[in-house]
Amino acid sequence: MPIKVLDPQVVSQIAAGEVVERPASVVKELVENSLDASSSQISIEVKGGGVSLLRVMDNGVGIPSGEVELAFSRYTTSKIGNLADLESITSLGFRGEALPSIVAVAQIDIVTCASGESVGTYLSLNDGVVISKRSQGRSRGTTITVRNLFRKVPARLKFLKSPATENSHIANVVGQYALAFPEVKFTLSIDGKVTLRTQGSGRLIDSVTGVYGLEIAHNMMEIGDGEWEGGAVLSPPKVTGMVGSPAISRSSRGYLSFFINRRWVSSRLLAWAVEEAYHGLLPLDKHPVAIINISLPPEQVDVNIHPAKAEVKFQNERHVFSAVQKAVRQALIESIPVPKIEAPAIAYGAPAEPRELWRASPESGDRFTSLPLAPTPEVSLPMLRVLGQLLSSYIVAEGPDGLYLIDQHAAHERVLFEKINEQRARQKIEVQGLLQPVTFEVNPQQNEVLKSHYGSLAEFGFSIEPFGDRTYLVRAVPALLYKKDWVEMVREVLDSLSGGDWSESIAISMACHSAVRAGQALTDDEMRELIRQLEQVALPHTCPHGRPTMIHLGSGQLIREFGRS
Repeated sequence: MPIKVLDPQVVSQIAAGEVVERPASVVKELVENSLDASSSQISIEVKGGGVSLLRVMDNGVGIPSGEVELAFSRYTTSKIGNLADLESITSLGFRGEALPSIVAVAQIDIVTCASGESVGTYLSLNDGVVISKRSQGRSRGTTITVRNLFRKVPARLKFLKSPATENSHIANVVGQYALAFPEVKFTLSIDGKVTLRTQGSGRLIDSVTGVYGLEIAHNMMEIGDGEWEGGAVLSPPKVTGMVGSPAISRSSRGYLSFFINRRWVSSRLLAWAVEEAYHGLLPLDKHPVAIINISLPPEQVDVNIHPAKAEVKFQNERHVFSAVQKAVRQALIESIPVPKIEAPAIAYGAPAEPRELWRASPESGDRFTSLPLAPTPEVSLPMLRVLGQLLSSYIVAEGPDGLYLIDQHAAHERVLFEKINEQRARQKIEVQGLLQPVTFEVNPQQNEVLKSHYGSLAEFGFSIEPFGDRTYLVRAVPALLYKKDWVEMVREVLDSLSGGDWSESIAISMACHSAVRAGQALTDDEMRELIRQLEQVALPHTCPHGRPTMIHLGSGQLIREFGRS
C-alpha cells in the first residue's frame, strides 16, 4: 500500500483518541477549562452514561465572541504563548487540544458570554464544522453541551462499558476536582438526579463530606501545612491535605487522591509514599484514604508527558517522596486514635514521662529488665488499671473513659518491635552465643536468598556461616530469640521475602516470634508491666502487622447498655 497523507477528519479522530478515551475524559477536559476560567460554580449534567448528553455550565470569565470559533481549532490556546511557557505551566489545560478533540467525535453546542459583553454567543458544531452561530442572552460564563459522543466512531463506542460504569467514572472525575478545589461549588446530575454536591466553602473537610460522606469525613485527619524534608521545615514541596484513620481503610487504592499544584494526577510514586507512611498501621490487604496536595514551583514538575495530562514527572522524585511520606506519617502519629466499639475515638492528653521497656535476657528467659525509651508523642494511652485476663489472651483494663481489651500478643509484639529498631539504630542488638553451634538446612530458593543477605541478619544479632551444600552453621542468635524457635523465624523470613525492606521484615518477624503468645497465662505483675511499657511506644494502637492492639468500650456505651442513661 503506497504512503499517503491522511484525510484531515481521520487525523482529527486519531488525535481525539489520545485525549477523549471515554465520557469521563470529556468531563475532565471541560471541568479543567472551567477551573482555568476562574469559575466559582460548575454544574455537570449527564444522560445515558455521558454518550447521549454531557453538559458543563460555569460562571467563569467566558470566551469573547470573536474567539469562540477559534477555540475549536486545534492547538489554539490562551494559556501559553511560546516554548518557554511549557517549563512553568500553572493552568490545568495548555495544549489547545481538548475542544477540537471533543468536536471531532461528537456534536457540540456552546453558549458563552465574556466579561464586558452585553450579550452572549451561541455556536453549534457537527463533525468539527460550524452549522450555526448567533447572539444569545446569557450571564457571564460558559455552557458546553456534548451530544451523541462517538456516534461516528463505532469502534470506540463498542468499547465503552455500561451506563452505570461510565457514570461512576464521571462521578470520580468530578469528585476529584471537588476535592482539589474546595472553594468551587460543584453539582453533578446524572439522569435527572443530583448525585454529588459540594458547598464551595473553601474547607476541604466540607468537600470530603460531599464526595465521600460523613463516615469518612468524621475519620479524616489534617496534614500540617509545613514543608517537609528530613523532618524540618524547608523549601518546597509543600504537602497539605487530609488522611484517613486506619479504621476506614479500603480494599483498593481508589481512595488515594493526588494533586500537583491542584492538578489531579495518577502516581505510583506518591501512592507508594502514602502506603509506606501507613506501614504497620494497616493489614497487608487494606489501603488508606488520603487526599494529598503538593505545591512546588512549576519548573520542578513536567506535566507534558501524557496525552491526557494524567501523569507528571518530578525533577527530584526522592525529594517529593520523602516529603509526602514524612508529612503523612507525622499526621498519623499525632492523631491516630484507639479503636472503639462505639463512636470514633478521641486523642488523649499530654505525653507521659519516659519509662522503661521490657526486654528478654538469657538470664531471665521471658522475664524483663529495663531499657530507656525516648519520650512519647503527644497522642498516648491513658493510665490503665489491670482488672484481669480473659481467655488467657486478652488483658482487661480500666481507663478514665471506659473499658479496654488488650491483645497481649499484639501489644507485646509492638513493644518488642520498637525495642528492636531502637537497639539496631544504636548498633547495640543484644546477642546470645550458643553453647554448641547449631546446623540447619534450607531449600534451594531459601539458599539463594540467604546467600545475599548474611549482612541483614548479622545486623540483628545472627551469626550464620555456610557449612556444606545448603547447610548453615549458627553460632549466635539475638538474645530476644534465645530459647525460642529462631530456626522457624529465619525460614519464615527467607520464604516471605524476595526483595523489599529486609530490615523491617526481620524486625517484625523477630518481634512476633519473641512476644508472649495468645493462650499464655500472665501474672498480674506481668500484665501491669506490659501495659506500662505499651504506654511508652510511639504507635501503641497497632502491632507491626497493622492489627489493633486494643479495643475500647466507652463509658457512655456502658451506661446506655445497662439502661442507666
